[in-house]
Amino acid sequence: MKIGNIDIQNPLALAPMEDVSDTAFRLTCKRFGADLLYTEFTSSDALIRDIPKAIDKIKVTAEERPVGIQIFGANEDTMKEAAQKAENFHPDFIDINCGCWVRNHVARGQGAALLKNLPKMERIVKATVDATFLPVTVKTRLGWDHDNIVICDVAKMVEQAGAKALTVHCRTRNQAYKGDADWSWLEKIKKATNIPVIGNGDVTSAEDAKKMLATGCDGVMIGRGAIGNPWIFKHIKHYLATGKHLPEPTLRERIEACITHLKLSVQYKGTKNGIIPFRKYYAGYFKGIPNSAKLRADLMQLVDLEKITERLNQFLEKP
Repeated sequence: MKIGNIDIQNPLALAPMEDVSDTAFRLTCKRFGADLLYTEFTSSDALIRDIPKAIDKIKVTAEERPVGIQIFGANEDTMKEAAQKAENFHPDFIDINCGCWVRNHVARGQGAALLKNLPKMERIVKATVDATFLPVTVKTRLGWDHDNIVICDVAKMVEQAGAKALTVHCRTRNQAYKGDADWSWLEKIKKATNIPVIGNGDVTSAEDAKKMLATGCDGVMIGRGAIGNPWIFKHIKHYLATGKHLPEPTLRERIEACITHLKLSVQYKGTKNGIIPFRKYYAGYFKGIPNSAKLRADLMQLVDLEKITERLNQFLEKP
């Protein structure tokens, strides 16, 4: 799959999840085999106003490459200016979010709302493409609802507007995360466009990734399946290469990964902002581990990195 200077065969991408895909999580997934990274989706309006939280979201590191900055907005002039701002942070590409289903964003004409106004989506994609020397990609959904699935038209349109790749979450906006992702659309999308197509939605195992690639899509994006499970990328790659499964991570491997991820979180966000929001990852890291409920309850009360590390090491010695 080729996007500008990026050329990776069947890449595994980490999805741009709000309040999840921060620098620490991206680096953690990269170290476990993620090929393509995206920042959290970031408001174009906030970027052009230099809002500190928005600026922090689009900072990327050399270790993450190739990495894209994802932006969203409802106005082509604002998106153009935001793309130029993002360009200054030296990502490898810029991605446009045309798929966020959350009500407050949709109400502002952003994200998946653009699926109801394809001419506007086209103007936004074209304006962003024209604003930067970087490759521009698009992430979206199948359509607004099951009666209005427009993804094949979208695929043709974004290609003509200059986008270099398209990622499709195989649900409609109205589904949000409910029901099953319909991967059968990926084959149809591939026939409708000549740019790379990355599939997204419901990939939680190596078998899922293989089945999605069998539709003919060029890559696989993983979102919720990687939360607290960053080794999913390593496991998928091994399975695709050998047809065999790696053993599940040991308790020691889980704890080591959790501690390393937490330390990165503190490194990039500071003690308070690095520890408290990190609590959402504990359930994933220790899913299915006997006696882990008490461990998680204890960790939720701790706000000191050294004490958290000590408690995790205690659990390793005596689960």
